[in-house]
Amino acid sequence: QAQLVESGGGLVQPGGSLRLSCAASGRIFTIYSMNWYRQPPGKQRELVAASFGDASVTYADSVKGRFTISRDNATNTVYLQMNSLKPEDTAVYYCNADIGGYYYWGQGTQVTVSS
Repeated sequence: QAQLVESGGGLVQPGGSLRLSCAASGRIFTIYSMNWYRQPPGKQRELVAASFGDASVTYADSVKGRFTISRDNATNTVYLQMNSLKPEDTAVYYCNADIGGYYYWGQGTQVTVSS
């Protein structure tokens, strides 16, 4: 079993920045991908950014140019740097990872963008 623990959410004004972190721990053999999803109020969960084992990344169109996903393979940690935040970025952000062929989820962290 593996666990994902997120941190870094909070309240920020429009145009501000936040950095989310997600650390994987437990029985970890191979991490194939580490990803960030979000669920805005009253909406379905959606993929924000993904980081794959070959170092390739992908982003939702709504965050391209503003968010950056990165990984530290030595510590099994994935980050999401969020810049130029907008009110529509308000959501619960979830870390997700494919570890050894099983998908794990973090507990979620709230990001609120409001003046």
